[in-house]
Amino acid sequence: MPKIIIEKDRCKGCFLCISFCPKKVIQLCRDLNKKGFHFAEYKGVGCIGCLSCAIICPDVCIEVYK
Repeated sequence: MPKIIIEKDRCKGCFLCISFCPKKVIQLCRDLNKKGFHFAEYKGVGCIGCLSCAIICPDVCIEVYK
């Protein structure tokens, strides 16, 4: 089962990974990271390992494990 790891302190909450995820398994967290941004977080289930989120992330803060 694929798993998404997002480095929350590097994420600036740009919504690109959320928009490009075909399964909509990434959401914006209510908490703030060290830079003061709401960061993206994996919902915990449903990832198909397509890598769309990791490829589109401008901050290179997403890793997908299959």
